[in-house]
Amino acid sequence: MTTTLHLEGKRGVALLHDPLLNKGTAFDEAERDALGLRGLLPPRVATQDQQLERVLENYRRKESPLEKYIYLISLQERNEALFYRLVMQNLDEMMPIIYTPTVGLACQKYGHIFRRPRGLYITRRDRGQVKRILQNWPHADVRIIVITDGERILGLGDLGANGMGIPVGKLSLYTACAGIPPAQCLPIMLDVGTNNATLLADPLYLGVAEARLRGPEYDELVDEFVQAAQQIFPKAVIQFEDFGNSNAFRLLHKYRDQACTFNDDIQGTAGVTLAGLLTSERLTGIPLAQQKILFLGAGEAGIGIGDLIVEALKLQGIPENVARQQCWFVDSKGLVVQSRTDLVEHKLRFAHPHAPMATLLEAVEALKPTALVGVSGMPQTFTEPIVRAMAKLNKRPVIFALSNPTSKAECTAEQCYTWTDGRGIFASGSPFAPVTFNGVTHTPGQGNNSYIFPGVGLGVIASESTRVTDEMFYSAARVLAGLVTENDLKLGRIYPDLNRIREVSLAIATEVAEVAFKRGLTHMLRPADLKAHVEDTMFDPTYPDYV
Repeated sequence: MTTTLHLEGKRGVALLHDPLLNKGTAFDEAERDALGLRGLLPPRVATQDQQLERVLENYRRKESPLEKYIYLISLQERNEALFYRLVMQNLDEMMPIIYTPTVGLACQKYGHIFRRPRGLYITRRDRGQVKRILQNWPHADVRIIVITDGERILGLGDLGANGMGIPVGKLSLYTACAGIPPAQCLPIMLDVGTNNATLLADPLYLGVAEARLRGPEYDELVDEFVQAAQQIFPKAVIQFEDFGNSNAFRLLHKYRDQACTFNDDIQGTAGVTLAGLLTSERLTGIPLAQQKILFLGAGEAGIGIGDLIVEALKLQGIPENVARQQCWFVDSKGLVVQSRTDLVEHKLRFAHPHAPMATLLEAVEALKPTALVGVSGMPQTFTEPIVRAMAKLNKRPVIFALSNPTSKAECTAEQCYTWTDGRGIFASGSPFAPVTFNGVTHTPGQGNNSYIFPGVGLGVIASESTRVTDEMFYSAARVLAGLVTENDLKLGRIYPDLNRIREVSLAIATEVAEVAFKRGLTHMLRPADLKAHVEDTMFDPTYPDYV
């Protein structure tokens, strides 16, 4: 990222208050003289390594996850380069703070811990003015927009404008995990009200304190945003995040062929779950084409995973109707079957002929699945009888408890390993500590979307693709599964070490960009060395020399 252009006109206190340019005490003597900083900083010049030591010491002094979150956000607001270097060098420790599970608590408390605005807010009162609002953003070369309306934040439900913590956190991961420059990232809150009575009664709530907007007026506001974003930021990817089921599927269906857009809850979750299933083949010996997958939860995450599995099987030559028969769903009213008359549209394609069943345990015993995937947002729903039934049916039962945050997980890692006598292949959405059972230590895999969406976004940006396709997510899943080492598998982990995330994102981005070029989705000429081209676009959080 070049700095000379951005420095034009920035001197003195204005420079210190710009988090993208600020180096704090690391401004050297020549820079202090040339940029009007003399006297505005303590006299001793520090290196970035010394600053890193200081902020890490202060971070680790904080006693609660929420205090750590507030500290990191405050650092990000004053020095982005130092923030990203800190996070990237301590990703295992800090990802659970800047994203799941702590970001969920931060969203619940957002109005009470608010320090400084980040991103843009668009409300129903801004109808006809959305383009002007986007033009208020100070950075012209936006390449990735994450937008939410706050209706389904993780497994916590409707948090209204408090949901801004999700786009902010998601974009932090785009930079930390895939090197997308911070100036190219734009978080947006589409504040259309909330039906959360607690928030509406909270005098410190920062959003529009009225019932959630529905119907044509909502659709018109979303459409105005999409059209304006394409005009103001023509090279930007628009990621829809944490929209409710009633809007998520239809907005994706409406815009996926009109704009460069995707829904991470539907497609990113699908990609990381498919990667876990592909990796599990190496432990179970059962190829994807012979697996039967039972889902608890038939919302956007579950159906999205099912759709991508079907896409993967179709690419293997399996007819679509046969592929769909390998995915079964249980929702709040029981097994999703053809005879039910209460199914919404997105469930119909996975409604198979079968006798009705009221409980998940009944479905497990009748269908005999090879894998059980939880995306319900309902904690402790993978009970001991259910997990033991899976262990009885399978030599290596696959148990994915993917609901976020940790408090919403369908079962814990310890429960899975204990109830399967250590034979379970476990993954979760939020992190669990290693578990020792019968003298063997298992390191549970985290099926975190951050393995997928940063690399997909980077690949789309680097290729200037005009669309984001299911094939890209399938390719991302294959690449991710291929990066799991034998040592990972010995530890019981079906995803790569999180500390390899930049390597993972680069590999995924290169393959995603390849798809864009092969499918004619870009006007760019394909670089001779595509991987090097992608790598050249990645942000490096070391300080530049300004003088």
